[in-house]
Amino acid sequence: MIGTDDLSDHRRDGGAQRGRDGIVLDTESGGVGGGGGPGDLEREIGALKDFHRQVTALLADFENGAGGSARVAEQRVSRTSFSGANLPFAEADGFFRQYERVHTELVSLSRSLGRQIEALTIGVHAADIGYNNVEDEVRQRFHTIQGGLGRERDKALAAEQPKLTEESRVPKDLG
Repeated sequence: MIGTDDLSDHRRDGGAQRGRDGIVLDTESGGVGGGGGPGDLEREIGALKDFHRQVTALLADFENGAGGSARVAEQRVSRTSFSGANLPFAEADGFFRQYERVHTELVSLSRSLGRQIEALTIGVHAADIGYNNVEDEVRQRFHTIQGGLGRERDKALAAEQPKLTEESRVPKDLG
């Protein structure tokens, strides 16, 4: 939760303040929404539209910049860069394996971030126009992204769980 002490820009704009990241905070209703009048709703929709434009611009900058999944994927180093024509060199082999692992993770993270930003953009758009007014294919894209991100999360969590051994499945004597 952002407190008023955290605000770097204390300009008032119709009952709203801009926080450090440019997000408009409604100060009349405590920043939680539900202030009451139609003017509040119009301000909140305006803030959502501004946020949507910012997220769209960030996504475009990200995808077209050095962090975009295509650019990250094309930046590769070959094994021969470390010790010539595959000469036996254990340290170079180990370093290359780690490089490949990290590179694969960076490509995966870059793609995941792009999908998360796209889902957030769709969510803000739906909040702006109402979920029932969102086109079916946009709605389907949102659910596809969410499902894929959920599967990625579940896969990562499963990989972190310790593997069960036969010994850990056997109940221990508690007596």
